[in-house]
Amino acid sequence: MNLHAIRAIYRFEMARTFRTIMESIFSPVLSTSLYFVVFGAAIGGRMGDVDGVSYGAFIIPGLIMLSLLSESISNASFGIYMPKWAGTIYELLSAPVSAFEIVIGYVGAAATKSLMLGALILITARFFVPYHIEHPFWMLCFLVLTALTFSLFGFIIGLWADSFQRLQLVPLMIVTPLTFLGGAFYSISMLPPVWQKIALFNPVVYLISGFRWSFYGVADVNVGISAAAILAFLLACLTVVWWIFRTGWKLKA
Repeated sequence: MNLHAIRAIYRFEMARTFRTIMESIFSPVLSTSLYFVVFGAAIGGRMGDVDGVSYGAFIIPGLIMLSLLSESISNASFGIYMPKWAGTIYELLSAPVSAFEIVIGYVGAAATKSLMLGALILITARFFVPYHIEHPFWMLCFLVLTALTFSLFGFIIGLWADSFQRLQLVPLMIVTPLTFLGGAFYSISMLPPVWQKIALFNPVVYLISGFRWSFYGVADVNVGISAAAILAFLLACLTVVWWIFRTGWKLKA
């Protein structure tokens, strides 16, 4: 394994983040803080508990997951799309670097940025609402798995996209609506029975449910099913990336 190549890609991507730290880190944290102010402090104080948890605390896992999904996809897709757009992808493909090493470098950097963001949002939430983490180990596992999986998904989007507009197509038109409808701000048990069954077809429900369980021990879906769902999606993304590099599909600028 070419560790020098992995380190070079990783350090380049992280350096780009710190050059634009206001846009990359602080802007998402500020946006999420507004959710805490409006839904947690203002509206949450007027609402009852949800599954025995105050509403302000209940939405914390959903808000973290909302930011984590969007930023993981955005960071990874932009990171690999820029070399395609600038034409420097050919230098990367002609270098003695394997597809596996390229993926580790780009996806590892994107996942690191997302984990930094998730940690900052978790710290920021403490200033607005009290909360506790019942299963910190599993919380960390869900956080890392989600960051890795959706960074890999973003990497695929970056390879697929042929314009800056397409980079935003999947996050804005698919991922964000699924997250809002996936129980980020409510428990799906609050929905009518028919809509509860329909909600189970939303994959984001399983991510948010498992992550919320790690905080408060309550979940809409069995935690084992949630873990299996994210592992299955991770395996699917790995398979797609392997196929892309094997066939050379969409690797041209």
